[in-house]
Amino acid sequence: MDAPRRGAVDSGVRAIADPDFRDDVLAGLASPIRAIPARWFYDRRGSELFEAITRLPEYYLTRADASLLERHAAEVAAVTGAGRAVVEFGSGSSAKTPILLRAVAPSSYVPIDISGDFLRHSAAELQPLFPDLPIHAVEADFMVPVRLPEAVRDAPKLGFFPGSTIGNLVAGTGVDLLRRMKDTLGLGSYLLIGMDRVKNPAVLLRAYDDAAGVTAAFNLNLLHRINRELGGTIPVEAFRHRALWNDPLGRIEMHLEAMRDVAFDVDSKRFTMRAGETIHTENSHKYGPRDARLLLKAGGWEAVREWTDPDESFALILAVAEATRVAP
Repeated sequence: MDAPRRGAVDSGVRAIADPDFRDDVLAGLASPIRAIPARWFYDRRGSELFEAITRLPEYYLTRADASLLERHAAEVAAVTGAGRAVVEFGSGSSAKTPILLRAVAPSSYVPIDISGDFLRHSAAELQPLFPDLPIHAVEADFMVPVRLPEAVRDAPKLGFFPGSTIGNLVAGTGVDLLRRMKDTLGLGSYLLIGMDRVKNPAVLLRAYDDAAGVTAAFNLNLLHRINRELGGTIPVEAFRHRALWNDPLGRIEMHLEAMRDVAFDVDSKRFTMRAGETIHTENSHKYGPRDARLLLKAGGWEAVREWTDPDESFALILAVAEATRVAP
């Protein structure tokens, strides 16, 4: 949850399910260690709940990210130059995007998001702020290769991946994503990426288990989505949100924990869980300075600028896509 996204009551009408969603849920529930990829949080309701999370007093990431953008966007523009197509991966509400767009004078803006309704709504709200800027909204899962619109395919590009969403991925998957971004944007492109730093676990836990319970609702909404889209009978009230700090792996983990023995169906398949068993729904890895640069390097990116807040708790990094090396 480092990265937008109405009523928590299921409508009773079964939506058309994404086959990848079905496959991931069924495989994840059947696994010895139950887990569902975090990208499936973001239906319309989940996207809206995430936007609410970003405004919580405990959730420092959005404020730190936006503050760094305000202070250093002009430096980004000085390095990258004007006239690039800004491609935002997982754009959500595009809340921080205007800061960057005003600074870099882009030729166009391409928001990419898996939540189509939310994407189109956000793009429509952004357009009046930049009436002369072409906006090409792309509904897609950026974890797989994305084909950009023809209008921007040959333009020089600046990728934008704020909010430390890269932290949701284990290292190998993060490297794979960075390589796909490089393939999407092309050699010589730039990537402006946010990465959260390791800090006091108490601060981290408050950010992922807020007092108002918004993060809990965000996590539990995944079960509502499964019930709605996959014909599930999961007793949502029998689960609770859990956040914990995994120090050896340097990450916050989010889980859905069964508070009693439960049995339920998903897509006509039967599952059982004992009290205390969990479904692992998200990781949020935190990186030290060298870790961050090594991750980028493995993904084909060379860091050229790095900015942190006064407490060095969050980093904004500008990197350039390198040619593939065949030897050290």
